[in-house]
Amino acid sequence: MKNSRLLIVDDEAVIRDGLKRVLEGESYIVETCSSGYSAIETMQKRDFDLIITDLKMPGMSGIEVLKTVRTLQPLIPVILITGYAAVDSAVEAMKNGAADYLSKPFVPALLLEKVRSALSRRTIPSGGICPQEEICRHHGFHQFIGESREMQKVYHRIVLVAATNSTVLITGESGTGKELAARAIHDSSPRKDKPFVAVDCSSLAETLLESELFGHVKGSFTGAVQTKTGLFKVADGGTLFLDEVSNISLSTQAKLLRALQERKITPIGGTQLVPIDIHLIAATNKNLKTMSHEGTFREDLFFRLNIIPIELPPLRERNQDIPILIRHFLLQYTKEIGKQIRGVAPDVMSFLEQYAYPGNVRELENIIERAVVLAEGDIIRNEDLELWDSTEISSNSANSLIERIPMNAEELKEMKRHIRDHAIESLESLFVRNALDRNGWNVTRAAEETGILRPNFQGMMKKLGISIRGDH
Repeated sequence: MKNSRLLIVDDEAVIRDGLKRVLEGESYIVETCSSGYSAIETMQKRDFDLIITDLKMPGMSGIEVLKTVRTLQPLIPVILITGYAAVDSAVEAMKNGAADYLSKPFVPALLLEKVRSALSRRTIPSGGICPQEEICRHHGFHQFIGESREMQKVYHRIVLVAATNSTVLITGESGTGKELAARAIHDSSPRKDKPFVAVDCSSLAETLLESELFGHVKGSFTGAVQTKTGLFKVADGGTLFLDEVSNISLSTQAKLLRALQERKITPIGGTQLVPIDIHLIAATNKNLKTMSHEGTFREDLFFRLNIIPIELPPLRERNQDIPILIRHFLLQYTKEIGKQIRGVAPDVMSFLEQYAYPGNVRELENIIERAVVLAEGDIIRNEDLELWDSTEISSNSANSLIERIPMNAEELKEMKRHIRDHAIESLESLFVRNALDRNGWNVTRAAEETGILRPNFQGMMKKLGISIRGDH
């Protein structure tokens, strides 16, 4: 851990110099900054292994620095140091992800012990946890990335259903991670050492899908030159995942329903019932209840599949997870492509947090991959995104709010109110963020410049879910 690069942040020169002298005496490479804002700017230019920051500083506090670091580079440990030792401050620091807490005046030996401890916990041994796995462990569940309340509900439901054999129906828009959810259920279940078999029901013709699912005997139809084991049997003891189950024909739906009721299948052309032991998970981006009312999906099969429903939220409804996802995809694609990208510019982060993502997480992943490929510097900038102009973005955002066309005057009125409220909130968010950007994310200066009392300005920030983070 010698030669690790450390950043010290303190508005008092005597403290910065004292810390630097002690740490350099142990062969650490040390840089110093006199404010939180300069520290965040320095972090975007160079990599560090540990941050030591004072808690009480003018402008950007140590807690605000900590929150920014946790978003920009969640693997970097942060030690908070202060002369105002208090239990509540320590609790707040640890709740926000601080690696440790040290009071002034500090004892050099204790300082060095805490630094060594924090660095040892960060060190990733050969063959150990990779950065992506570390982020997933702290900010997600299995292969999901996200710590929002919406995703916590999903994780909880997955854990509950994984211990059972109850049929699961996963719903959600394209790109929300329905197969990830199915795999998470399987990997959390007693069946995790048995096969996980995924079938895309939209990619196969009706006769071929039936043969794939149930199997066939030799000579049962033209081209059946040998007996084929169906995927129901291939998945025996494990999990069968039927993706886009809404695309199954009515005749195949009837056979699927019978298989689920009897726990037995009959291969095409066969006469023997074959017992099956599977956990069935189905997924769709369509409304099966509506389809059953329209006669395009069997109502009895819908009820059989919908024993345990899991609805995956669209990304626009959990935008708290967007910075974490961005960091995850940056780590993934910089490693794959072989580039050194330190982060994203504040205006890019602000845009990405506001965008509606009709393609959900899959679209965000594609955006970040493209940006990493096209970036010529070590920071993702606006020109690296190659996205749409603001008019198209606004149109997409509005369209994402329209779940269906209103059928009467009352529904039209309600939908117009909903869109108007959303537009006002988006405008307020842009107003507040731009004011903060112009003033280096200093709340007092931003409030004064806009002519709004500081408590009122802070109230707007709280209402809009905007916190002091250097990555906005």
